[in-house]
Amino acid sequence: MPYVDGFIVPVPKAQLEAYLALAQKAGTIWREHGALEFRECMGDDVPPGQLTSFPQAVQLKDDEVVFFSWIVYDSREARDRINKMVMEDPRMADMMSNMPFDGKRMIMGGFTPFVSL
Repeated sequence: MPYVDGFIVPVPKAQLEAYLALAQKAGTIWREHGALEFRECMGDDVPPGQLTSFPQAVQLKDDEVVFFSWIVYDSREARDRINKMVMEDPRMADMMSNMPFDGKRMIMGGFTPFVSL
């Protein structure tokens, strides 16, 4: 059964080009190590909610845009193995220390698909 890592990230609008470069590089690394899909989606219809919302979840600022991203793997075991290889990949070191967004406000987690149609 496939497995999915999901992410919600606030990205400063002034850093969109840098984020694009980071995402393309990261996606290449994840795919080289075995991820099936790597998707980065920029919010364009993401209204604030009354109790919860994507903007509220990441404490979105006026000069930021929220991204919803995911990586698909063959299984949870494949995800754990691939993520270990990705984190050990020397190309990741510079990216991890030079992120164009506030990593403290990133939300992430692993998910088992529940319905697939």
